[in-house]
Amino acid sequence: TLFENPYQMSRIDWRRDARSFTFEYNQRGHQVYRIISVDASTGAARAIVDEKSPTFVCYYSKHYRHDVDDGKEVIWMSERDGWNHLYLYDGATGKLKNRITRGDWVVRAVAHVDDAKRQIWFSASGMHPGKDPYFHHWFRINFDGTGLTPLTSNPDVDHSVTFTSDMQYMVDTYSNVDQPPVSELRATADLKVIATLEKGDLAPLTEQGWHAPEVFVSKGRDNKTDIWGVIYKPSNFDASKHYPVLEYIYAGPHDSFVPKTFSAAHPMQAMSELGFIVVEIDGMGTSNRSKAFHDVAWKNIADAGFPDRILWHKAVAAKYPWYDLSRLGIYGHSAGGQSSLGALLFHGDFYKAAVSSAGCHDNRMDKISWNEQWMGWPVGPEYAASSNVEHASQLQGKLLLAVGELDTNVDPASTMQVVNALIKANKTFEFLFLPGKNHGGWGDYWERKRADFFVREFLGVQPPDWNVVAPPIVATTP
Repeated sequence: TLFENPYQMSRIDWRRDARSFTFEYNQRGHQVYRIISVDASTGAARAIVDEKSPTFVCYYSKHYRHDVDDGKEVIWMSERDGWNHLYLYDGATGKLKNRITRGDWVVRAVAHVDDAKRQIWFSASGMHPGKDPYFHHWFRINFDGTGLTPLTSNPDVDHSVTFTSDMQYMVDTYSNVDQPPVSELRATADLKVIATLEKGDLAPLTEQGWHAPEVFVSKGRDNKTDIWGVIYKPSNFDASKHYPVLEYIYAGPHDSFVPKTFSAAHPMQAMSELGFIVVEIDGMGTSNRSKAFHDVAWKNIADAGFPDRILWHKAVAAKYPWYDLSRLGIYGHSAGGQSSLGALLFHGDFYKAAVSSAGCHDNRMDKISWNEQWMGWPVGPEYAASSNVEHASQLQGKLLLAVGELDTNVDPASTMQVVNALIKANKTFEFLFLPGKNHGGWGDYWERKRADFFVREFLGVQPPDWNVVAPPIVATTP
């Protein structure tokens, strides 16, 4: 009964004296996750940690465990209080000894645990009110929850930190979308800068007309939660004109996706150079915020944060007259392919055209490791409610569907089911089948087809006959 109907049983760890071993048990449906200890002489099993959730236990990206002193204690990650935090358990009794971290912020990753000093080195987000809640900042804390020490200071940038093996020094590389990276060598004892190793210079870029994307924040569907996104403009941007808008979407609940660090050449910037405003948004249902923010995705993958995205678009348009919502398109791949088609099926009064590639269009059709994490098990009516296949007859707007023949991540049959349903519903759409292609890396031919689609639909320009004119290198995918 402790480990019935497992989705997965993993990480078998024997104690040094072979008196017992532990393993991790993830129940199918991902609402129960346990560390189970088994006595080697009697076979008796008991739960050391018993993690349960009325929605999902996010083993996919919020899972961390460290055994202290041959399992005498266990450091465990959990969202049980509504935020992702660390807890200390007694490994013998399974009793919770104490919380290690607490507050309305999230632990992102643990970099190092020092059993002797009883210290943890970790990254977190959301510690600075009013600042970007997705930026990584770094800290050290004691096992008992005391001594929380910031290791990075600037709250307006994202910090990527690498430590030396003895934890005496660290390289802190920090940037944001409009500030180029700076790398500093610091001593962890006093955090003083020993040397500035590298410092990015924007001048060579700006002299050639480069400009940074704009960070934009508006309120979500609850009228209180901040929704963060970025806006890319073409280098010849003219505020007196009206620009069609393309949204790049990836709303997979396993992470957040809006860029937070500097990039001199981003795929969205390349797409914008054709004459578009290109944006990306992290709506509710994505990760790295509160559990409540994340739980919007539970048994509701079709939501994809669209109520928040639509409000965000309207807020941008209210501020900037050049933001033309009458020409709003959307494109995405994989889970983003599901969402981009979903935009036309569930919000076709707002989105006017979509490009959907390699989509997992029905969550009953795709791998259970990802889909049941968010949609649950057993399969219920919510799966049909989120299915693009079931709702294909609701299509509005212009659509380009694409799939690779040899996709080993998302079964190509998922796209073919949508094609079949659209034809049965007598819907008009475009479809591109790419022989020999897997889940990604489709190359310049595909990039050009996608670009041509939006240029034709929103700019009113017929692309050249590429059989006569040498086709360009589009290269909007890294």
